[in-house]
Amino acid sequence: MRARIWAAALLAGTIMGPPAMAQSNGSAGPLDQRIGKLEKEMKAVQRSVFPGGTPVQPDIVGNTGPTEPTGNPASTPMADLASRIDALEKGLASLTGQVEQTGYRGRQADEAIKRLEGRLAALEGAGHAAMTDGLAPTVAPSRPSSSGAVPLPRPAAPTRSTIVKPDPAHRAAVAAIEMPATGDAAEDDYTYGYRLYSAGLYPEAELKLKEFVAKYPAHRRYSYAQNLLGRAYFDEGKPALASVAFYENYQKAPKGERAAESLTWLGQSLTKLKKLPDACKVYDELQDVYGTRLSSDLKAKAAKGRADAKCPA
Repeated sequence: MRARIWAAALLAGTIMGPPAMAQSNGSAGPLDQRIGKLEKEMKAVQRSVFPGGTPVQPDIVGNTGPTEPTGNPASTPMADLASRIDALEKGLASLTGQVEQTGYRGRQADEAIKRLEGRLAALEGAGHAAMTDGLAPTVAPSRPSSSGAVPLPRPAAPTRSTIVKPDPAHRAAVAAIEMPATGDAAEDDYTYGYRLYSAGLYPEAELKLKEFVAKYPAHRRYSYAQNLLGRAYFDEGKPALASVAFYENYQKAPKGERAAESLTWLGQSLTKLKKLPDACKVYDELQDVYGTRLSSDLKAKAAKGRADAKCPA
């Protein structure tokens, strides 16, 4: 009788055991899928928040290998899986908030840059419409000449400006200057600038000559136009701007036909600005670079310029 009871008990245990295990495994499967999905999403957000950096590790990590159970477990596998999911969801929420903050700050930076660019564009536009007065330039050293002469001073552009409003008579005088039409656009532009200068219409001549040197930097008239631009500034009573124009002609086209002449005018401009030591350096440079090729007229101008600047013999 007792043998039958034990046999029945063993048979019942065998039948009931596998379904319970199957039920446990069936419940863990969907949770594992959710964990895998959350982990992938968290890694994607981490790459966005920490590009190239160290990502934030989740509070709960999966098992790295099989372990031998010791004693009774503190919680069930289902509770452990639920805890991992909670930790991952919290991590995702935190990282998503960081992504949103980063995007907001980026938009603020872009807007600030656009405002700054707008202000710079407005300032540049105002600078093109302004006529600069004779403010003494700041002098900085330039590269030494190939002849080993003392480095030539580089005048800096003035910063203050005033707006000139031409009167009707001035506008009529400008309109009276004929624009040549020979078929050579570059030559016509230079000739028109020269005619404006000869008529004493300095602002218009300066504008036309600046357009010419910007448009035709390799033209044979470049040295003429850049030198004439300096002459227009000088004759208008703006030696600071004149010194910049003369200096650029020498620096950009040292072999140009008006390069040596620009140096003599640069010396005169610096003398007017009370920069006598710098003027003397210019005359030294003129002699070292062009001494044997100077015309008698330029030699006479240089001698007078050295005397005016009180240069040592």
